[in-house]
Amino acid sequence: MEGTGTIVRTRWRARLVRAFFVAVLLAQSVLILRSYDDPHNFFGFQPFNESSTWKADIVRVTVDGRRIPIDESWPTDGDRYDWDDLVGWRVVQHPERTKHAYSGLDASLDFLDEALDWVADHTPDDTETRYLEADVTGFRNTRGPDERVLRSDEREEAR
Repeated sequence: MEGTGTIVRTRWRARLVRAFFVAVLLAQSVLILRSYDDPHNFFGFQPFNESSTWKADIVRVTVDGRRIPIDESWPTDGDRYDWDDLVGWRVVQHPERTKHAYSGLDASLDFLDEALDWVADHTPDDTETRYLEADVTGFRNTRGPDERVLRSDEREEAR
């Protein structure tokens, strides 16, 4: 209508706007609900950090079954492999020390699990290690202990 100062929208356009609004609300709801299944809580709001801690004893399990701590000699053709140098990230360095789980216990252990796989895949001069294993002790918000065993993928070279 011209001259009355009101905007007239067609019926299909109004329905399209409503459908878009509902779709955005549904998408946001799905992202929020999904965040609680993800160890990193992407799209989830947590106003305070957990006061969780963890530590891990990591060993190399060799083809012949020996369990060698990662801080002992790690054979290579050149220099010695070092866990802290390989992972290069403070969150998973020095796992033998009790550490604060900055992003929550689940996220920290997910990072450690990924680090185990990465180190197993990126130590080509090590021909005796079959896989890496971490015995993890965690305390979620001072409750626990929560003990878990994390294991890297088996290395192709060691089979």
